[in-house]
Parts: sequence; structure tokens; C-alpha cells
Amino acid sequence: MARYAYVNGRYVDHREARVHVEDRGYQLSDGVYEVVGVRDGKLIDEALHLDRLGRSLGELRITWPVSRPTLGFIIRELMRRNRLRDGLVYMQVTRGVARRDHAFPTRPVKPALVLTTKNGKRAEADPGPGVAVKSQPDIRWQRCDIKTVALLPNVLAKQAARENGAFEAWMVDKHGNVTEGASTNAWIVTKAGELVTRATDQAILAGITRHTLKALATDLQLKLVERPFSLTEAKAAKEAFITSATSFVTPVTKIDGQPVGDGKVGSTARRLREEYVRFAAAGEAIT
Repeated sequence: MARYAYVNGRYVDHREARVHVEDRGYQLSDGVYEVVGVRDGKLIDEALHLDRLGRSLGELRITWPVSRPTLGFIIRELMRRNRLRDGLVYMQVTRGVARRDHAFPTRPVKPALVLTTKNGKRAEADPGPGVAVKSQPDIRWQRCDIKTVALLPNVLAKQAARENGAFEAWMVDKHGNVTEGASTNAWIVTKAGELVTRATDQAILAGITRHTLKALATDLQLKLVERPFSLTEAKAAKEAFITSATSFVTPVTKIDGQPVGDGKVGSTARRLREEYVRFAAAGEAIT
């Protein structure tokens, strides 16, 4: 089956998809992106993802490349062409093509829009055995709240984690506090039963899965606390887990090779994953 990508107004063979050599996203990382999960052909939290895309564009003073309703149509058409049932939709907007210069182009240029899809295995309620994380110094810039394509520090952290047998890297700031994962938000459950995640600020991305999980945790009457937590506290926690559009809720059973709690998937993470999978399964249907 042919696989398609959307590039600046055209649905093209994925193998032939191209952007201009002077696209500012390619040369200067001058762009933003979003990833929306898909389950049973349904988009998960589409509206919130597009809200965040709009915020990221606004922070970088990039205009929408197409209207929001048009983007919704493009997403669905690409899913239809690629027969996407489970996986994700990736969308990227850059400032566009202009002569290379650090400053914004002096002449108006049209923002560039690229979309791709990726098939994936349908996430199940059973979280499996959990994953390991490896701590890394947080060397990223000071506007991590913007979902930009400038991800080299994240790439280096993720690679270091993989080389140490871990699934994810947890970024640690100069105060010894965990900010977030290289591509996920970080959570712990204290021995007192508190569900803890860092409050959203410029040091972390306001995860959409994180946002939804907060609501689900409130419905379950869990005690949710948004505050910084240290790497030391995380290692002494009862449970830990990560969240993202692709990870859903994934328990963390080891940090830097040290077991979290009893080293097994905890009841809180398991319940929250079950609830999130149930939520995802009831997502917006494609029309």
C-alpha cells in the first residue's frame, strides 16, 4: 500500500516528500510541531493538541499556514489515504522558505506545513513490566513550554538513556529537580499516596496527556499535587511513571538502575493507564 505525506498543499508519496533547502525549520529549527495519537481511527484530544499548536505558533510569531478547520480536514484525509487505525499523526509548521538569516524574513513568506502518519501497535490497558529511566542534566533552553523542532538536547539525552539500557531520560535541573522526560512528562507517587508532577512553567511542556490525566486523577479522587520533586525523592517514591501521546501512561520501575518501590508496576499507575486507555477508546471518530 502506498504511504502518503502532506507537504505544502499536496498529498505526495512519502518516499518523494521534500522541503526546500532553505526552509527555516531545516536550517534554523525555526518551527513547531504536534503529535496526535490515534486509536481505532479516532484522534485523541485533537482540540487540545491544536490549541497547543496555536500557542506555540503565537509564541514564535508564526501565522497558521491554513485555517484550523482546514487543518482538521487535512489530518483526516491523510489518515484516510494511509488507512491509519492505530498510531499517530505528526504535523510540523515552520516559518517558511527564505534567504538564510537569523532574523525573521523582511518580506512576507508563507509558513510551511508538513504532515505524516505512523502506524503503531494499539496501546492496551495492561502496562506490561514497566520501563527504566536514566537521569541526565537538563541542558535545554529556557522556553521548553514551546513545542519547537529544536530537540538536539532531547536527542542526546534519549540516546544516553538507550545506551544505558533505559527507555527514557529524565532531565534534572541545577537544583536537582526532575523537570520532565526527553519526550514525556514525569510523575511520582509518594509513600503517603500523593500523585506528584511538576507544575507547568517555562521549564516543561504542558503535555496534553498530562492535562487529561489530571482530570482523570481528580475523578478517581486521588490527591494530586503539582510541585517540583527531586531525583532523590523520585528514587525513594512508591511509584513513578511517564505520560505522553505515544506512551499513554507507562510505569517506571527503575531510575538509574535502582528499583522504584518494589521494582514492580504499582497499583496507581496501573489504574491510571486503564482509565486513560478507556478515555482514548472513546475519542473523536473520523467522519
